[in-house]
Amino acid sequence: MDCRHIQFRFHEEFPQENNRPNIDLQQLQTLFQICAFWARGRNIEDLEIAIANSDPVVGVWDGEQLIGFARATSDGIYRGTIWDVVIHPDYRGAGLGSKLVETVLSHPRLSRVERIYLMTTYQQNFYERIGFQPNQTTTMVLHNYYSDYPVSAQE
Repeated sequence: MDCRHIQFRFHEEFPQENNRPNIDLQQLQTLFQICAFWARGRNIEDLEIAIANSDPVVGVWDGEQLIGFARATSDGIYRGTIWDVVIHPDYRGAGLGSKLVETVLSHPRLSRVERIYLMTTYQQNFYERIGFQPNQTTTMVLHNYYSDYPVSAQE
């Protein structure tokens, strides 16, 4: 597949309106429905909040179509986490996933971070090929049952 026309853009490069995340949230929601079992059913309002609280946010574009996405959160020096790495199935196998993760990691917000984490269910080999290592530490989770009360991005 010839992918020379594919664009990787940080979300701050998109036109922004009314202080809202400047990525096509409808396309992102559709992309998650197609290829991200963990993100199916996310609503537009919650996606907007997640993006507003992430930096960097990277979209992968084939013309006007969103074909890939990833975002990260970080304290800027000690720890960071990459979230929601997806490439549309029609575009897999062309190196776009590796380029997407490399693009996220190259962002100044993450370039000095001591440790970058991510969670994956089935793609351990993919992430090991681009430099990630399995981590034997215990990961713990708190299910916030109070999250049923949405908070707007403006609060």
